[in-house]
Amino acid sequence: MRTVKKQPQPRRWHILVFILPAFLIYTVFAIYPIVESLRLSLYQSIPSAQGTGTTAEFAGLANYMRLWGEPYWAEQFWNALKNNFLLFAMHMLIQNPIALALAALVSIPTLKGAATYRTIFFLPTLLSVVIVGFIWQLILSPLWGITPDFMKWLGIREWFKPWLGLESTALVTVTLISIWQYVGIPLMLFYAGLLNIPEETIEAARIDGLNGWWIFWKVKLPLILPALGVVAILTYIGNFTASFDIIYTLQGGLAGPDYSTDVMGTFLFRTFFGFQSQLGDTYMGATVASVLFFIILVGVAIYLFGVQRRLQRYDF
Repeated sequence: MRTVKKQPQPRRWHILVFILPAFLIYTVFAIYPIVESLRLSLYQSIPSAQGTGTTAEFAGLANYMRLWGEPYWAEQFWNALKNNFLLFAMHMLIQNPIALALAALVSIPTLKGAATYRTIFFLPTLLSVVIVGFIWQLILSPLWGITPDFMKWLGIREWFKPWLGLESTALVTVTLISIWQYVGIPLMLFYAGLLNIPEETIEAARIDGLNGWWIFWKVKLPLILPALGVVAILTYIGNFTASFDIIYTLQGGLAGPDYSTDVMGTFLFRTFFGFQSQLGDTYMGATVASVLFFIILVGVAIYLFGVQRRLQRYDF
């Protein structure tokens, strides 16, 4: 018998042409800043021998020891970290259940105007954070906002408080504003997961005697567990990276009142660039950024190796 030689597969060099631009952009704007922050966190600024300025000196982990050991830095760091985890918990317990309920609602086939509802729920996500912050400052203002008059019309004027100006309520108020703006993102992810459930599965559940609520609880919810996991990790990452915008817009760089809304993003901003009487420190700022990177990395690793592997995937 004649043996037919297998022709070698041609090298698809053209693939590199399409990958290279994205790889270069990601390297320059993502990987390089991370590596440079890690490098700068190992240096300290010391006065030069000539007394004309400062020079960088390798300090190892001294900046990390200052961040966690010196009262000035440690108090701000632990307060910002605590607030970040509180933000994450509130988004997980409030935003994501609301998004899941709304997604289940708009995915009902017999619901009239479902497309309109989806648009309304997602529309705040498209607004600028600056606009959202300015609008809500006007709405909640005790001097010229509409909230006091509206609550007076409802007969509950005595319940009104300057929620953005009180330490006990500022973080919760900022979180609720953030939830109002971004609830559309997990809603659409949940909605996409619900749409991927085959109609045959729903019909089989109805034949077995399940009604609407039990169909969602027993059939639909288990089938969108991967979407729930994705939303959870995106919520975690977003609370450590994107929470700076809304807090800076509403409460300023000092994250008032009295740092009650301070998070790692605002703490990093003040440390690196300086704010008002606080001078910026490039090396301590890089240290805060590096710690923030490792916090996010640990959370993502826990999700990938501890959660995602446990999620069951169903193939039809």
